[in-house]
This record gives sequence, C-alpha cells and structure tokens, in this order.
Amino acid sequence: MAVDLISTPFSSEANLRPTKRRRRLGWDVPDPAFAKDMGVLQMQLVSKLYQEYASSTNSVEIQANWIGERLTSKKDHQIEMDPVSNAEILCKQYRKRPSDAVAQSSRPLGDDKDDHLNFHVGDYLTSRYIILQKMGEGTFGRVLECMDVESHEIVAIKVVRSTEKYREDAMIEIGHLQTIGRNDKSGSRGCVQMRRWFDYRNHICIVFEKLGPSLYDFLQNNGFQPFSIECVRDFGRQLLESLAYMHELGLIHTDLKPENILLVSSEFNQTVGSKNTSEHCNMKKVPKSNKIKLIDFGSTTYDKECSFSVVSTRHYRAPEVILGSGWSYPCDIWSVACILVELCSGKVLFQTHENLEHLAMMERVFGPIPSYLVRRLKGKGLKYFKHERRLVWPDRYTSRESIRAVDRMPILSDLLENYADSSSRSLLDLLERMFSFDPVHRITAKEALQHSFFKQVDH
Repeated sequence: MAVDLISTPFSSEANLRPTKRRRRLGWDVPDPAFAKDMGVLQMQLVSKLYQEYASSTNSVEIQANWIGERLTSKKDHQIEMDPVSNAEILCKQYRKRPSDAVAQSSRPLGDDKDDHLNFHVGDYLTSRYIILQKMGEGTFGRVLECMDVESHEIVAIKVVRSTEKYREDAMIEIGHLQTIGRNDKSGSRGCVQMRRWFDYRNHICIVFEKLGPSLYDFLQNNGFQPFSIECVRDFGRQLLESLAYMHELGLIHTDLKPENILLVSSEFNQTVGSKNTSEHCNMKKVPKSNKIKLIDFGSTTYDKECSFSVVSTRHYRAPEVILGSGWSYPCDIWSVACILVELCSGKVLFQTHENLEHLAMMERVFGPIPSYLVRRLKGKGLKYFKHERRLVWPDRYTSRESIRAVDRMPILSDLLENYADSSSRSLLDLLERMFSFDPVHRITAKEALQHSFFKQVDH
C-alpha cells in the first residue's frame, strides 16, 4: 500500500520521467463531476470557501481557522456568491446539528465497482469531517482533504476500500501508527501523526495531520532539478533519525521512497536554477523549510515477522530482497541510499523493472556481488549466477535496450562528482557503507547519523 498526503496540488504541466513507469497517485482539485447529484448551493459554498482559503495563505492553521469561521459564524450571511444562490439558507443548514446537515446534504451512494467510497465534495464523513477535495487514489483506497468541524483543522483522511483484505491491512497499519505515536507523544520523531480512526459505511478511515508535498512531487514540479547538497544533508539526517526510531521499536518500514517522504510545509522560494538547452536559466523552487515526515506504514512489519517475501518499490529494493535471501532492517538502509542519490541528481538510480537487469546495474555501479554471498543463496536467487558464481549477464533473453541501459550506468563516484561538489568524498563514503551488498556489514541508521557527512557545515 502506498499513500501520499499532499496538501497543495502541484502543476500537472511538469514533465514526468518517461522511463519511470511505476504508478503515481493523481493529485487533483475538486472535480465538478463529484457534485453532479449534490445540492448546487452546497457545492458553491464549499468550493468557494476552499478556493478562497487555498489562495489566501499557505498556513494550514490559518486556512483551517478561516474556513471554519466562514462556515460557522454570522459572517456567512455576507458571503458573495452567484446571484441565484441563497447563501443565507445554506449557511443556516451548516449551523444546524451536523447530523441534520448530513441528512440534507449527503445522500448514501454506496461503493463503486472497486469498493471505493462514493462521495461528493461537501459531504460529511460522520458528523465531524467535511470533504473539501480528493487528494489521491491508490490500490488501498482514497485520500480526502477534509475539515474537522470541531477543531477547524484541515486534515487528510485515508479512506480504505471496503474489501475485507484492505480492511484487515488497514487495521494492521493502525496498530503500527498507534505504536509509533504512543512512543512519540511530542511528534518529534519525524513520522506522520495519526489523529484518530473510525469505521464509516464499512470503510476504515484514518485521520492524519495534513502535510505538504512529497519529495517526489517537489522534484517533479522543479523539472527534476536536484536538491542542493545542503537540503540532501538535512533530509538524510531527518530520514535516518526517523528510521533509527522505528528500528528501535522493532519496526521495518519496507517501502521507503521519495513519494513517502513529505515536506511539512508547502511554502517555497524561487531562485535561478540550471540552464536549459536554449541557454535560458530555469527558475527553481527551494523549500522554505526542510522539515520532513515519513508516511505510509501500510507495508511496515515487525522484525520478528520478517520473511522471504518481496518488499519495497522496485527502484529502492535491496539485493537480498531480489535474491530471496531474507531481509531485515538493512533493507531500509539500502532504500535510503537510493533516495539520497536521487535527491542529489534528480534521477532515479536504478531505472529498471526486471531482476536480472537490476542486479547487473548494481554490479555496474558498485562492483561484483561477493562470491561468498552467492554461495549462500538457495532457491530462486541461484538462477541469476553461473557455476563460478558470476552474474549471468546478459543472458539469451536480454534485449539490446537493456544492455545499453546497464552500460550507461555511471560508477557511484563519477555520479556524485557531478552533483555533490565538495561534499562528494564524505557522501561517497557514507553511500558505500549504505550500499554494502552484505546486509550484515551495511551501516545502521544510528551509525550513519554519526558519519562525517552529517557533521559538515555548509557555507
């Protein structure tokens, strides 16, 4: 399961990387189709309020208080709307008991063919949350941006499909979120905070604090211009701190990727970025705050529950997962290393969708997989190696395109020299320790935080 909780939709005009074909969530603004059968006045008011607060400020707290006051105070009578709208009547409806508002404005529509909850913008989820817009959709369900009418807080609610399998998975995720939250009362460990959860029309709904865009979406909106080394250092430190905390609790995330790392704030500055082909300088967005939080604990597992199953999104998958040799905490460290390279370069390190090609790319970047690790392999992992314990690459089924893709892979030191400048040596040393083929020798999150790369002062 994967979830992105993004507060402000980014421009859809940014170019996606054509070779990165993994599914992305679609972030969109309120779709008028959702309001087809909904009261016109209700849709006009909620949409108008949402557009006004979204354009007025980037502060989630100010947004929430502002829209809450407009929905509940006497000032509602003066809201300027379409001449045919009777705003006063509509606002009186909102000031009634929430259960009355639900009865009048939200008609039960059941589920769609895929067991997703059908909804309208302006509907209530229970008597407490007004739906403002859909934020995203995935295999698990949908993420809706809502306003808490009790606290006037803008929240993100993960509405899980009503299928029994997804309900069970959601309850497991809730258990992990409760463990993480119970041991982090202040919310300072860099993991997203679950406000509460409830069961609505057979859909498990998990209420989260609302955060900013994912690092992936920020990169995308910047035309995949890389983050500065200062940002990478800050992001890496926070990510490893969150990971060290999870590992202390016996939890392994197993699905670390830029989509699952969210900026806390959507605010940014614009600076002059790199030159394009026409020698014009591109404008580059820089986060005002580098504070991030880790999300999506749907695939998280306890160390004692580890197995030989396939985990992690392909591009961030550790070699021991591909080879079926068993995985634990170190698979998270490998994923973090892939993320750091991507943030430095703006490019996914391993652009592949096939196991043998993936292993060949790893050997191209880091050197051969040690023979002693190959000797330990059993089962499916053996098929990728010859008797002399060397990778069978290319095999008779390998395409020319695949061979070229592997041959184009730079060694790690060359890649970093192009992006990390004076920090390349210390970053290279850190990444080499994180990219160890042997998970036993791979650096831990706690050890990585003591590395000299995180001790440097940027000028």
